[in-house]
Formats: sequence, structure tokens, C-alpha cells
Amino acid sequence: MSDDRERSSGRLLTCVAWAVLLFGLWLWGREVTDVRPGRSAATTGDVAAVGRPGDVDLPPAAAPLAQALPQRIDIPELGVQAPVVARGLDTEGGIDPPPFDQAGVVGWYAAGAKPGAPGTALMVGHVDTETRPAVFYKLSTMRAGETIRVARDDGKIAEFTVDDVDVVQRDGFDARQAYGTRESGRAELRLITCGGTFDRVSRSYTANVIVSAYLTGTGV
Repeated sequence: MSDDRERSSGRLLTCVAWAVLLFGLWLWGREVTDVRPGRSAATTGDVAAVGRPGDVDLPPAAAPLAQALPQRIDIPELGVQAPVVARGLDTEGGIDPPPFDQAGVVGWYAAGAKPGAPGTALMVGHVDTETRPAVFYKLSTMRAGETIRVARDDGKIAEFTVDDVDVVQRDGFDARQAYGTRESGRAELRLITCGGTFDRVSRSYTANVIVSAYLTGTGV
């Protein structure tokens, strides 16, 4: 196997390694365990925020919507317009991500909350492939106050406002803190991809990028 292929294979394995961590959420139930309101950064240094609110004036949360399936995601600041596909668990208990030949597609964890409905909806996407950037390549550049829109099959567009961007190191990873609902009763969204640096020895990325957002409006 060539060095490029080994590197690609390593990315294939480790870009979805975060999905295995999400299996713990499934074990806790379809409603992800709540965490304390507001920021949920670990105090051990495992989380380094790159898009914390600071002095950004964030809008109030909107009332959650009824249940509906996601179809597309639109992130204006990143120039992302991508189809959303439902994904389940693979044979090892992790979320089965979109294949690399669909690197422009975003996967939604269908056993969890629906975007716009109460709870925390989880969406995953690749950061890159062997040859090019993928759908969430620029995810770490998002900042608090920016907008994420999810088109749903009921004709409504769930509009989310980013309140937090974290780079979460794999060592000491706390799934409840990373993925748990920040405020009970809200409709929340997490966008997840690989982050940190690519370690050629372990053939793995050193961290995950997690963008947290909450429902602030509805469009049609």
C-alpha cells in the first residue's frame, strides 16, 4: 500500500473515530443527557474554544418545532450548501458516516433528535479526503453569532445561531460535555468533524471540531 493510500486509510478510520464516541449517547437514550446551562467546556483543558461568545450579543432561543426530517444544510459564512442523509450505527457501534465518495454530504444521526425539534441533533461530515477538502473543511472558522439553516421535509427552515465552537482533544474526551443539551427545552444542533493535526504515526487526527448552535428562528 502506498504512503498516500495509508494516509487516506488512516483518515478513513480516524475521521469517523468520533462516531464511536457517540455510541455512548445512544446508550443513554434518544434524548441526550442534559448538562448545565451555558458553556459546557471541560475544566481540565481538554477543550480549547475557538469561537466562544465573548461580547457577541446572541438572540433568544425560539420555541422548538414539530418533528420533521432534515433535507439540506446551508451555512452561508462557509459557502456550504449540502444534502443531509440519515445515518445509523455501524457494526462496531459508531455512527456510520457518509462514504468518502460523498464527501460533500452531511450525515445526520437519525436515532437522535431531529433538527429544530427539542433535544440535540447531531450532524457529522468529513474535513477532507485523500485529494481535496470535504464539506466541513472550514468548520473550525465559524464564530458565535453566525447562522446555520436546515431545510426540513415539512417545508420549514430551522434557523440556528452558533453559540460555541470547540476544538476537543481526544484525550480525556467527555461525551456528555461535548454533546449534551446545554439548556433543557431548547432545540440544539451540533456539527462535528475532525480537527487538530494529522499524526502520521498513529494515522489519526488529534481532536474534533464541534460547533454548537441553538434554534433562533424559522423560515420557509
